Amino acid sequence: MSLLGMKARGLRKRLGPNQALAGVSLDFSAGLLHGIIGPDGAGKTTLLRALVGLLRPDQGEVLYAQEGRPADFSAVRPFLAYMPQQQSLYPDLSVAEHMEFFRDLYRLPASVYRPRAEELLRITRLDKFGDRRAGQLSGGMYKKLGLMCALLQSPSVVILDEPTNGVDPISRREFWDLLYRLSDQKILVIIATAYMDEAERCSRVHLLDSGEVLASGEPRAVLQEAGADRFDDIFIRRAVRKDVRPDGACGTSNAAGGAADAAGGEGTHA
Repeated sequence: MSLLGMKARGLRKRLGPNQALAGVSLDFSAGLLHGIIGPDGAGKTTLLRALVGLLRPDQGEVLYAQEGRPADFSAVRPFLAYMPQQQSLYPDLSVAEHMEFFRDLYRLPASVYRPRAEELLRITRLDKFGDRRAGQLSGGMYKKLGLMCALLQSPSVVILDEPTNGVDPISRREFWDLLYRLSDQKILVIIATAYMDEAERCSRVHLLDSGEVLASGEPRAVLQEAGADRFDDIFIRRAVRKDVRPDGACGTSNAAGGAADAAGGEGTHA
C-alpha cells in the first residue's frame, strides 16, 4: 500500500448564488483520521468532491503526495476511495453479488479478492448476510456494505461523506471502530459529519461553516483555543454573533475566537 497525503490550497467554489468554498486551505496527513465538521450547508460535500477530483474549484488546487513526494492526480487516483452521502448500491443485489460486482469493476484477481473479501465481511460483521439483498439491510448494515465495496481495492485514502447519518448508535460505534482500524493501517481517512460529538473521535478536526475554515487542529487544542467546552458551542457562538445591518445584509464575525487565526482561517463579511 502506498502512503498518500493531500493538501487543499485556496479552494474557492461558487454554486449558483452561494459561495460553497471560500478560500479553503487544509493539510491531510497519511495515517490520521481527519474530521470535516460543520452544519448542513457548510460546504463539506463540495470540499470532499474537490479532493477526489469530482468537482473542479473556481480557484485554488489540491496537491497530492505519494510516499512523501509530489504526485499527479492520475497517479494517486487508483488509491482513492470515496463513499458519497447517497450511495449507489443496487437494492436487488445481495451482499455477495455486490462484492463480486466491485471485484469485476476493480479487476481483482481471485488470489487478491478472496482473502480481502473474507476479511471485510468479517470485520463488518456482514459475513452471515451474504445472501441478503441490499434493499433489505438495516441502515447501518447498508452503510457498512457501501464502505466494504469501497475498501475492496485496498485504497490508501478513504473519504466518506456523512457515513453515520441516520444510523443507530450501536451501528455508529461499529462504524467508527472500522475507521480506527483503517487509521491504524496508516490509511488516510477523511470523514465529513454534522454530528458534533463525532469530532472528538478524530485525530484532527477542521471546522467548516459557510465555506470558511473556522479552526483546524487536534480536537482538544481547537476547543481550548476557542474557549469552548463542546464543538457545537463554537458554531452556536458564530450564529449568535452574526451582525444584521440596517439594509438587511448579514456580516459574519469569527465566532471561533483565536482558533481560526491559529488555523489560518479568515473571517468574511457579506
